Amino acid sequence: MWHDNETTVDYVNFRLVAKACAELVRDAGGEPISIGISGGWGMGKSSLVRMVASELSLDQDSSKKADGQGGTRYIVVTFNPWLYQGFEDARTALLQTVGDAVLKEAEKDAGLFEKAKSLVKRINLLRLAQLGGETAATIITGVPVGLIGKVVESGTEAFRNKSVQEGHAAVQEAQTATKGLLNEAQPISLPKEIQSFRDALEDLLEELGITLVVFVDDLDRCLPKTAISTLEAIRLLLFLRRSAFVIAADDVFIRGAVRVHFAGTGLDDDIATNYFDKLIQVPLRVPRLGPNETKAYTALLFLERAHRNGQLDAENFDSAKSSVETRLRETWTGKSVDLTFLESLAPQGSSELLGLMGLAERLAPLLFSASTVQANPRLVKRFLNTVFLRKTLAKPQNIDVDVQVLAKWHLLERCDESIANALAERVSAENEGKVEILREAEEVAKEEDQKLPTLFGDKEFAREWLRLEPPLGDMDLRPILHLSRDSTIRDFGADELNAAGKALRDSLVSARTSNDALKQQIREAGDIQSGLAMARAWDARRSGRTWQKHDEILMLTEVCRIHPSAGPRAAAFISQAPIAQLAPGFVSALADCDWAKDILDKWVSDADAQESVKRAITNARKK
Repeated sequence: MWHDNETTVDYVNFRLVAKACAELVRDAGGEPISIGISGGWGMGKSSLVRMVASELSLDQDSSKKADGQGGTRYIVVTFNPWLYQGFEDARTALLQTVGDAVLKEAEKDAGLFEKAKSLVKRINLLRLAQLGGETAATIITGVPVGLIGKVVESGTEAFRNKSVQEGHAAVQEAQTATKGLLNEAQPISLPKEIQSFRDALEDLLEELGITLVVFVDDLDRCLPKTAISTLEAIRLLLFLRRSAFVIAADDVFIRGAVRVHFAGTGLDDDIATNYFDKLIQVPLRVPRLGPNETKAYTALLFLERAHRNGQLDAENFDSAKSSVETRLRETWTGKSVDLTFLESLAPQGSSELLGLMGLAERLAPLLFSASTVQANPRLVKRFLNTVFLRKTLAKPQNIDVDVQVLAKWHLLERCDESIANALAERVSAENEGKVEILREAEEVAKEEDQKLPTLFGDKEFAREWLRLEPPLGDMDLRPILHLSRDSTIRDFGADELNAAGKALRDSLVSARTSNDALKQQIREAGDIQSGLAMARAWDARRSGRTWQKHDEILMLTEVCRIHPSAGPRAAAFISQAPIAQLAPGFVSALADCDWAKDILDKWVSDADAQESVKRAITNARKK
């Protein structure tokens, strides 16, 4: 399995971007700089941040060797506000993290160490000051005021005693933390204290001869309040000499957090965007994987797994990584990550790994183009984790199924669940698990000018999936569906209709109107047999279905009214309807069916649906 943690191992040529980012920090020459690394969920922001930190570490190590001294020196601080959410204010946590890092760096010099401790005391003051002016007054006077004073006056003995004790404890803590910083005869000026803190930090960094580099990660995992609090703390530290910030966040999320924070103020999109832009001097987006990168990434994941399992030695694995890095840097010249190149990464003679390289070459274009994956590295890992988990589960159940078959089926589940469900409904013991319409569609898909069966619609993904090797039309799909029970419940194992089920199937095929005898027959058959009978009847009338008459869906509506558990299956059937062919008589019968609600909503808003159909749905819902 592949973990979902950030990494410095580069499979997709991110190292070049990391080097460029580190170069920006170095070239700043002590001038303040802020870099924003933006990208969607799972695109690799955290990994890119770690690679930048790694580059700065390498730079520092090489400088030490070159001059025998300290060379280029950095304090690298990584801050994750998500970890503090719900426990501590992210703003003060960031200040404390920076203060602790500077304090540790100054330990070797007694004079600077005292200055560092003074800096930490200022941080404690700012932490207290954010509680408001009442706390500041309490610090100066030594007398509980504000809320504490009100409690004293309240006359409620138990609560009064508790609050006074807590108030005195807060005062003592504040006085200790701020000793030497405050003139108790003078009032606190918070703006002055903030500027004093900035000046003290800047002077200390200068005397230490170091650059503070703060990496802020997972900001887009936080609630809006925590995200804004962190950005406010960053603003307090920004633009100090010898400081650099690298902030990883999805800029779309940040704009949303800003809008939530300023809700009710009439904040428009431009202002929300400017809020983040004012903090960032250099915007940098995580590169999206292209077709070549997607192939290389998938192939390297397969090789990594083989290396962990002892099928591939370290030397060959490192050689493969190096070859991929070189090739990805050359794709602009016309060199591509094709099957020949991928096969060169696997040791000759290893048929299993060669087969997986072929799978990577075939899968990658669909993983790249499918809207539900879009070559997102995290989603690619999750996809492959599911495939190999099912492969692992197959062995103890004596199921012999190839990983390429599992991958093809799971790709359909992931990218077009409605087609997957519709095909699964056609798998039964009666046809030995084979689906004739799937076999026909795989043949038709080979010809560009041939129209696919209605079940597959006219989506380009469906045609590309049908062409994907290996073909599944002549396979028994029951083992595959049994292993895919983690995504949906399959009942094909109990798929043989009993006598009551077969009788109900025949009744549903011939029924044109609702009647009491049919309803009683559905009740007596039970929910499982009724659901199977409904599916068989629906398939039996497929050739004559026009998608226009009320009686064409009678089998669905009658069974689902008595057995609501059949609703999802019925919804999967009608979701395949050719929208342009729908007629009012067909859709109006579905208006009071809860299981059809989402599909009706889709039809009402679909530009291809006839206006008479939309009116029929609207009118039927009013009744």
